[in-house]
Amino acid sequence: MAAGKVLLQAEDIRRALLRIAHEIVEHNRGGKDIVLVGIQARGAPLAWRLAKSIEALEGVSVPVGRLDITLYRDDLEREHFRPNIRETQIPVDLSEKHVVLVDDVLYTGRTIRAAMDAVMDFGRPRTIQLAVLIDRGHRELPIRADYVGKNIPTSRLEEIELHLLETDGTDETILLPPQEDA
Repeated sequence: MAAGKVLLQAEDIRRALLRIAHEIVEHNRGGKDIVLVGIQARGAPLAWRLAKSIEALEGVSVPVGRLDITLYRDDLEREHFRPNIRETQIPVDLSEKHVVLVDDVLYTGRTIRAAMDAVMDFGRPRTIQLAVLIDRGHRELPIRADYVGKNIPTSRLEEIELHLLETDGTDETILLPPQEDA
């Protein structure tokens, strides 16, 4: 675990995701025709948590997929970039569905742009919406989240690290201070 300021603990994350689930259901007038697609790595477990909450609220099972956006990135040509490709699994045709992309932290918007490009390879959704646990600002592209767990303004030098039970053994969000040059 990195040293930094804890911004969200397990209960804060649970409440934020429950609120997002309510907002998704309200905006889409129920759970019908919604598909949650989690962006690898930490967006995928968040999507599963949202699906469980929506099922508890609406009594409908919402399909959940996971998406690897590595090959859609705009920085693949960087000299020392070695992509770590993860599995993409989309359980249904996305045509005419309300696709909710789920990610952990929204920053520049480049990951979301790549995810939208990737989603289009799986059909033509009626809508693409975005749910993020944390919005830290500093957009480089005109992208905004439809559903936000928490807005946390940061400097470009700070980092936000999200730990999830499914991937890290604990639920917490940490603000890391600017790193000094080595």
